[in-house]
Amino acid sequence: MLTTHPFQPEDGDHLREECGIFGVSGAEGAAALVALGLHALQHRGQEAAGITTWDGHLFHTHRAMGHVAGNFDRDEIIRALPGDVGCGHVRYSTTGETALRNVQPLYADLATGGFAIAHNGNISNAMKLRHELVRRGSIFQSTSDTETIIHLVATSSYRTLLDKFIDALKRVEGAYALIVMTPDGMIACRDPLGIRPLVMGKLGDTIIFASETVALDVVGAEFVRVVDPGELVIVRGEEIRSIRPFQEVAARPCIFEWVYFSRPDSIVDDHSVYSVRKEIGAQLAIESPVEADLVIPVPDSGVPAAIGYAQESGIPFELGIIRSHYVGRTFIQPGDKVRHLGVKLKHNANRALIKGKRVILVDDSIVRGTTSLKIVQMMREAGAAEVHMRIASPPTRHSCFYGVDTPERGKLLAAQHDVGGMTDFIHADSLAFVSIDGLYKALGEASRADDRPKYCDACFTGDYPTTLTDHDETTAEDQFALLAERVN
Repeated sequence: MLTTHPFQPEDGDHLREECGIFGVSGAEGAAALVALGLHALQHRGQEAAGITTWDGHLFHTHRAMGHVAGNFDRDEIIRALPGDVGCGHVRYSTTGETALRNVQPLYADLATGGFAIAHNGNISNAMKLRHELVRRGSIFQSTSDTETIIHLVATSSYRTLLDKFIDALKRVEGAYALIVMTPDGMIACRDPLGIRPLVMGKLGDTIIFASETVALDVVGAEFVRVVDPGELVIVRGEEIRSIRPFQEVAARPCIFEWVYFSRPDSIVDDHSVYSVRKEIGAQLAIESPVEADLVIPVPDSGVPAAIGYAQESGIPFELGIIRSHYVGRTFIQPGDKVRHLGVKLKHNANRALIKGKRVILVDDSIVRGTTSLKIVQMMREAGAAEVHMRIASPPTRHSCFYGVDTPERGKLLAAQHDVGGMTDFIHADSLAFVSIDGLYKALGEASRADDRPKYCDACFTGDYPTTLTDHDETTAEDQFALLAERVN
């Protein structure tokens, strides 16, 4: 699906985090707890944030562009969100324009009562469903794919809200982890393939749902379990029940959660993200050794893999690149003459360490290649004798349609060049990626089973686990119209 975004430093040369969701049921002053949870998930979406609460009579919502801090750290905002049930969302848009009307949770008054929804993922047939709904009289208030679910619920012929919701989910394809609030309670669910993560925790008598376990840690909650693929967990007061209304299929969680998206201190599907990233680095060292003096991470996401590479290879690990954490994501605007300095705003070479050394740079991925080019150039300007690059994921050759903002395939460096061509593009002495089997080994698998892979790795292999209706059926005219709508 087409996306449009404001210019970011590093020229969009990174896979962008998807979104993060957090919900609580049975907590006095739920909004404050939700805000804390969203702080822990800020890395998953830095464009906008929102919180909706239910006080037993009314729903209350505050949504804003920007970070959680600055929008939800003021007492007057939290006091304006009363209630003991609440859910929140941090957003990086993968569908829909960057505008307040697309900030979640989305809310609507349905025949069954109020309905608020927070969504992590992407509905890959949302455009087709939207066209059908509009023709039948639905009036959309946003360009978000999430709103499609609301209209499907509203127009379902089933009687109860739960049945309407299940009916809606059976009509969508793609990836979703959802938290829904109604006057009757809270529903948390994942798509049948479990592409996007969702966990359940408990803090006293309060039930909590979150995209990652780190959010439970931050609020002092106990991890209870993963919400299973295709499962709906329904919380009504003290009653908790689980239903599985979908035909069971083999799960395919997104493998990039371990490579980059999740925080290193999270546990995703029983795997420590930090430990997996270290093991990926070790696999890289086994598969692609090179004589060098230093192993240097590209901060911050390359750090665990670089540690693993250094430990396996016996080459010293050093912080040869220092990152500034005080640069805003939109500091440089498109027309600025200093746009090419975007990387140096965030990263600077540790010159005294690097001069005369053969260095191995370890990063999580290469998307367009422009950042890698500038990092390699930075090392050479700092006096590095050789610059070798090692990447803790296979080449990203395909776009993601499940909630990750990847450029169209024509702008992915690995889709246009083989490894030799990529090496020339970034001006490195050598370049190597971990193999797809090496990535699976880091997650405890012997190799990738081509007939039944355990994870969604479509961005590397092109093996998409669902149909892609909008991508396959959308005409050029429709895509142009959608792009014009989002730009305007």
